Amino acid sequence: MGIETPFIIILVFFSVVCHEIAHGYVALKLGDPTAYRMGRLTFNPIPHIDPIGTILLPAMFLITNSPIMLAWAKPVPVDPRHFRNPKQGMMWVAIAGPATNLAIALVLTILLHLASGIMPAILMHSLAMAALMNIVLMVFNLLPIPPLDGSRIVARFLHGQALYSYRKLERFGLFIVFGLLWFGALSRILYPALNFAVRHLDLYQFLPRF
Repeated sequence: MGIETPFIIILVFFSVVCHEIAHGYVALKLGDPTAYRMGRLTFNPIPHIDPIGTILLPAMFLITNSPIMLAWAKPVPVDPRHFRNPKQGMMWVAIAGPATNLAIALVLTILLHLASGIMPAILMHSLAMAALMNIVLMVFNLLPIPPLDGSRIVARFLHGQALYSYRKLERFGLFIVFGLLWFGALSRILYPALNFAVRHLDLYQFLPRF
């Protein structure tokens, strides 16, 4: 990623913080004040740092010169017992995170197109890469692997033994993610999403080395 790397890291970290704040904010609006009371609805990065998702995983992508970067912040606490409909409430809380990443990607893209030819090349490249990383974060979090956001959406439509068995997968979720990453399955999911974003958001002009 070159000299743009520090800018991209900052923007990606800001994005994962916004992702978690969105979860907590929607939970608050639906009646759960847990994240608010624990001081997690803040842009202060310190409470959001997760040793694996915020430090170890991004470092691994940087060391291996990966063209993509996955990261996550410490999940905000949510108590579904405060929701009128717990499963539906958790679904909306889950949707809020990926939706925020999509919104950030669109805002960055609009900014790039409005400032084309005015903004320094290094900043344009950084913003374009950050927009793409937000697409990656959105797609990644929508995977139906507990405890990713996609699993909360799937759980909304499961009942009884099926729901119980599905939730039991959560203890293995991190291992499943790293397994998919190791065997290249995540790349086969994420690269098409990146290519789709580059084409339809017209980002290629801002990515001379993409």
